[in-house]
Amino acid sequence: MAFQQQSQRILDVAAAVGPQLYRILRQRIIRNDLEPGTRISESEIAAEYAVSRQPVREAFIKLAEEGLVEVRPQRGTFVRKIATSAVMDARFVREAIEADIAKELAAGKIAGLEAELRKQMKEQARAAKTGDSVRFIELDELFHRTLAEAAGKVYAWDVIESVKAQMDRVRHLSTRRFPMDKLVEQHSAIVSAITAADANAAEQAVRTHLREILNDLPAIAESKPEFFEDARPGNK
Repeated sequence: MAFQQQSQRILDVAAAVGPQLYRILRQRIIRNDLEPGTRISESEIAAEYAVSRQPVREAFIKLAEEGLVEVRPQRGTFVRKIATSAVMDARFVREAIEADIAKELAAGKIAGLEAELRKQMKEQARAAKTGDSVRFIELDELFHRTLAEAAGKVYAWDVIESVKAQMDRVRHLSTRRFPMDKLVEQHSAIVSAITAADANAAEQAVRTHLREILNDLPAIAESKPEFFEDARPGNK
Protein backbone atom coordinates (compact mmCIF):
# COMPACT_ATOMS: atom_id res chain seq x y z
CA MET A 1 0.00 0.00 0.00
CA ALA A 2 2.27 2.74 -1.24
CA PHE A 3 0.45 5.98 -0.79
CA GLN A 4 2.99 7.88 1.27
CA GLN A 5 3.73 10.63 -1.25
CA GLN A 6 0.09 10.99 -2.27
CA SER A 7 -1.08 11.21 1.32
CA GLN A 8 1.29 14.04 2.13
CA ARG A 9 -0.19 16.09 -0.71
CA ILE A 10 -3.83 15.31 0.05
CA LEU A 11 -4.25 15.54 3.81
CA ASP A 12 -5.18 19.00 5.05
CA VAL A 13 -3.63 19.46 8.48
CA ALA A 14 -6.15 22.20 9.28
CA ALA A 15 -9.12 19.86 8.81
CA ALA A 16 -10.31 16.75 10.65
CA VAL A 17 -8.19 13.80 9.56
CA GLY A 18 -10.75 10.99 9.96
CA PRO A 19 -13.19 12.22 7.29
CA GLN A 20 -10.30 12.87 4.90
CA LEU A 21 -8.93 9.37 5.31
CA TYR A 22 -12.42 7.95 4.85
CA ARG A 23 -12.86 9.80 1.54
CA ILE A 24 -9.39 8.88 0.28
CA LEU A 25 -9.65 5.20 1.17
CA ARG A 26 -13.21 5.01 -0.14
CA GLN A 27 -12.09 6.39 -3.49
CA ARG A 28 -9.18 3.98 -3.66
CA ILE A 29 -11.49 1.04 -2.97
CA ILE A 30 -14.04 2.22 -5.55
CA ARG A 31 -11.30 2.61 -8.15
CA ASN A 32 -9.92 -0.80 -7.17
CA ASP A 33 -6.52 0.61 -6.31
CA LEU A 34 -7.15 -1.40 -3.15
CA GLU A 35 -8.44 -4.60 -4.69
CA PRO A 36 -11.27 -6.70 -3.27
CA GLY A 37 -9.88 -9.11 -0.69
CA THR A 38 -6.83 -6.98 0.15
CA ARG A 39 -5.88 -6.86 3.84
CA ILE A 40 -5.49 -3.30 5.13
CA SER A 41 -3.77 -2.41 8.39
CA GLU A 42 -4.60 0.43 10.76
CA SER A 43 -0.97 0.75 11.82
CA GLU A 44 0.42 0.74 8.27
CA ILE A 45 -2.01 3.35 7.03
CA ALA A 46 -1.46 5.48 10.14
CA ALA A 47 2.30 5.35 9.54
CA GLU A 48 2.03 6.16 5.85
CA TYR A 49 -0.24 9.13 6.47
CA ALA A 50 1.74 10.22 9.55
CA VAL A 51 -1.35 10.20 11.78
CA SER A 52 -2.45 8.32 14.88
CA ARG A 53 -4.45 5.11 14.59
CA GLN A 54 -7.64 6.72 15.93
CA PRO A 55 -8.68 8.56 12.72
CA VAL A 56 -7.78 5.47 10.71
CA ARG A 57 -10.03 3.41 12.97
CA GLU A 58 -12.82 5.95 12.48
CA ALA A 59 -12.42 5.72 8.70
CA PHE A 60 -12.50 1.91 8.84
CA ILE A 61 -15.73 1.99 10.86
CA LYS A 62 -17.44 4.18 8.25
CA LEU A 63 -16.14 2.03 5.40
CA ALA A 64 -17.43 -1.08 7.16
CA GLU A 65 -20.86 0.54 7.61
CA GLU A 66 -20.90 1.18 3.88
CA GLY A 67 -19.98 -2.42 3.11
CA LEU A 68 -16.59 -1.59 1.64
CA VAL A 69 -14.40 -3.23 4.27
CA GLU A 70 -14.91 -6.22 6.53
CA VAL A 71 -13.42 -6.73 9.99
CA ARG A 72 -12.58 -10.39 10.62
CA PRO A 73 -11.87 -11.15 14.28
CA GLN A 74 -8.31 -12.35 14.89
CA ARG A 75 -7.53 -11.95 11.19
CA GLY A 76 -7.67 -8.25 10.38
CA THR A 77 -9.55 -5.82 8.16
CA PHE A 78 -10.06 -6.61 4.49
CA VAL A 79 -11.43 -4.76 1.49
CA ARG A 80 -14.77 -6.41 1.00
CA LYS A 81 -15.43 -8.28 -2.20
CA ILE A 82 -18.14 -6.98 -4.52
CA ALA A 83 -21.59 -8.44 -4.04
CA THR A 84 -23.43 -8.63 -7.36
CA SER A 85 -26.72 -8.56 -5.46
CA ALA A 86 -25.71 -5.25 -3.84
CA VAL A 87 -24.72 -3.86 -7.24
CA MET A 88 -28.12 -4.67 -8.70
CA ASP A 89 -29.93 -3.30 -5.65
CA ALA A 90 -27.98 -0.05 -6.01
CA ARG A 91 -28.91 0.21 -9.67
CA PHE A 92 -32.58 -0.35 -8.79
CA VAL A 93 -32.52 2.48 -6.23
CA ARG A 94 -30.56 4.79 -8.50
CA GLU A 95 -32.79 4.15 -11.49
CA ALA A 96 -35.97 4.80 -9.50
CA ILE A 97 -34.69 8.12 -8.13
CA GLU A 98 -33.04 9.42 -11.28
CA ALA A 99 -35.97 8.51 -13.53
CA ASP A 100 -38.21 10.68 -11.36
CA ILE A 101 -35.63 13.48 -11.36
CA ALA A 102 -35.62 13.47 -15.18
CA LYS A 103 -39.43 13.54 -15.29
CA GLU A 104 -39.49 16.47 -12.90
CA LEU A 105 -36.91 18.39 -14.92
CA ALA A 106 -38.92 17.80 -18.09
CA ALA A 107 -41.96 19.33 -16.42
CA GLY A 108 -40.32 22.72 -15.93
CA LYS A 109 -37.68 24.56 -17.94
CA ILE A 110 -34.58 25.60 -15.98
CA ALA A 111 -32.57 28.44 -17.45
CA GLY A 112 -29.05 27.49 -18.45
CA LEU A 113 -29.40 23.77 -17.72
CA GLU A 114 -29.25 22.54 -21.30
CA ALA A 115 -26.21 24.71 -22.06
CA GLU A 116 -24.38 23.43 -18.99
CA LEU A 117 -25.14 19.80 -19.78
CA ARG A 118 -24.14 20.17 -23.44
CA LYS A 119 -20.87 21.74 -22.29
CA GLN A 120 -20.26 18.77 -20.01
CA MET A 121 -20.98 16.35 -22.84
CA LYS A 122 -18.30 17.98 -24.99
CA GLU A 123 -15.81 17.22 -22.23
CA GLN A 124 -17.17 13.68 -22.02
CA ALA A 125 -16.65 13.27 -25.76
CA ARG A 126 -13.05 14.44 -25.40
CA ALA A 127 -12.43 11.91 -22.63
CA ALA A 128 -14.01 9.19 -24.78
CA LYS A 129 -11.82 10.13 -27.74
CA THR A 130 -8.64 9.82 -25.68
CA GLY A 131 -9.86 6.66 -23.91
CA ASP A 132 -9.61 8.27 -20.48
CA SER A 133 -12.19 6.15 -18.67
CA VAL A 134 -11.34 7.49 -15.20
CA ARG A 135 -11.94 11.07 -16.34
CA PHE A 136 -15.09 9.97 -18.14
CA ILE A 137 -16.50 8.40 -14.98
CA GLU A 138 -15.80 11.65 -13.11
CA LEU A 139 -17.64 13.61 -15.80
CA ASP A 140 -20.51 11.12 -15.82
CA GLU A 141 -20.82 11.59 -12.06
CA LEU A 142 -20.91 15.37 -12.55
CA PHE A 143 -23.62 15.04 -15.21
CA HIS A 144 -25.94 13.05 -12.97
CA ARG A 145 -25.24 15.22 -9.94
CA THR A 146 -26.03 18.33 -12.02
CA LEU A 147 -29.42 16.86 -12.94
CA ALA A 148 -30.22 16.16 -9.29
CA GLU A 149 -29.10 19.60 -8.14
CA ALA A 150 -31.05 21.31 -10.93
CA ALA A 151 -34.18 19.53 -9.73
CA GLY A 152 -33.47 20.61 -6.16
CA LYS A 153 -32.88 16.99 -5.12
CA VAL A 154 -29.57 17.31 -3.30
CA TYR A 155 -30.68 14.91 -0.57
CA ALA A 156 -31.80 12.40 -3.19
CA TRP A 157 -28.31 12.55 -4.72
CA ASP A 158 -26.80 11.98 -1.28
CA VAL A 159 -28.95 8.84 -1.02
CA ILE A 160 -27.74 7.67 -4.42
CA GLU A 161 -24.11 8.25 -3.47
CA SER A 162 -24.58 6.29 -0.25
CA VAL A 163 -25.74 3.17 -2.10
CA LYS A 164 -23.85 3.20 -5.39
CA ALA A 165 -20.31 2.51 -4.21
CA GLN A 166 -20.48 -1.16 -5.22
CA MET A 167 -21.89 -0.15 -8.58
CA ASP A 168 -19.01 2.26 -9.12
CA ARG A 169 -16.47 -0.44 -8.29
CA VAL A 170 -17.83 -2.51 -11.17
CA ARG A 171 -17.73 0.48 -13.48
CA HIS A 172 -14.04 0.96 -12.78
CA LEU A 173 -13.42 -2.74 -13.38
CA SER A 174 -15.16 -2.48 -16.74
CA THR A 175 -12.91 0.22 -18.21
CA ARG A 176 -11.84 -1.95 -21.15
CA ARG A 177 -15.46 -2.59 -22.04
CA PHE A 178 -16.70 0.87 -21.15
CA PRO A 179 -18.85 2.14 -24.09
CA MET A 180 -18.02 5.81 -23.59
CA ASP A 181 -19.28 7.03 -26.98
CA LYS A 182 -22.56 5.21 -26.46
CA LEU A 183 -22.97 6.68 -22.98
CA VAL A 184 -22.44 10.19 -24.35
CA GLU A 185 -25.20 9.52 -26.88
CA GLN A 186 -27.45 8.37 -24.06
CA HIS A 187 -26.70 11.53 -22.10
CA SER A 188 -27.68 13.50 -25.18
CA ALA A 189 -30.98 11.61 -25.36
CA ILE A 190 -31.68 12.48 -21.71
CA VAL A 191 -30.96 16.16 -22.28
CA SER A 192 -33.00 16.28 -25.49
CA ALA A 193 -36.01 14.71 -23.80
CA ILE A 194 -35.80 17.10 -20.85
CA THR A 195 -35.43 20.10 -23.18
CA ALA A 196 -38.43 18.93 -25.23
CA ALA A 197 -40.47 18.67 -22.01
CA ASP A 198 -41.15 15.01 -22.81
CA ALA A 199 -41.35 13.45 -19.34
CA ASN A 200 -41.96 9.91 -20.58
CA ALA A 201 -39.01 10.02 -22.96
CA ALA A 202 -36.79 11.53 -20.26
CA GLU A 203 -37.70 8.76 -17.84
CA GLN A 204 -37.07 6.04 -20.42
CA ALA A 205 -33.77 7.59 -21.50
CA VAL A 206 -32.51 7.54 -17.91
CA ARG A 207 -33.60 3.94 -17.38
CA THR A 208 -31.94 2.83 -20.62
CA HIS A 209 -28.75 4.65 -19.69
CA LEU A 210 -28.45 3.24 -16.17
CA ARG A 211 -29.12 -0.29 -17.39
CA GLU A 212 -26.40 0.08 -20.03
CA ILE A 213 -23.80 0.83 -17.38
CA LEU A 214 -23.96 -2.69 -15.95
CA ASN A 215 -24.62 -4.73 -19.08
CA ASP A 216 -21.18 -6.30 -18.71
CA LEU A 217 -21.59 -7.25 -15.05
CA PRO A 218 -21.94 -11.01 -15.70
CA ALA A 219 -18.85 -11.05 -17.95
CA ILE A 220 -16.84 -9.01 -15.45
CA ALA A 221 -17.85 -11.28 -12.56
CA GLU A 222 -16.90 -14.32 -14.62
CA SER A 223 -13.51 -12.88 -15.62
CA LYS A 224 -12.66 -11.72 -12.07
CA PRO A 225 -14.42 -14.21 -9.78
CA GLU A 226 -11.88 -13.58 -7.01
CA PHE A 227 -13.23 -10.00 -6.74
CA PHE A 228 -16.85 -11.02 -6.19
CA GLU A 229 -18.70 -12.54 -3.23
CA ASP A 230 -21.48 -14.09 -5.24
CA ALA A 231 -20.33 -14.20 -8.85
CA ARG A 232 -22.80 -16.09 -10.94
CA PRO A 233 -22.48 -15.91 -14.74
CA GLY A 234 -25.69 -14.52 -16.18
CA ASN A 235 -26.80 -12.92 -12.89
CA LYS A 236 -28.50 -9.66 -13.88
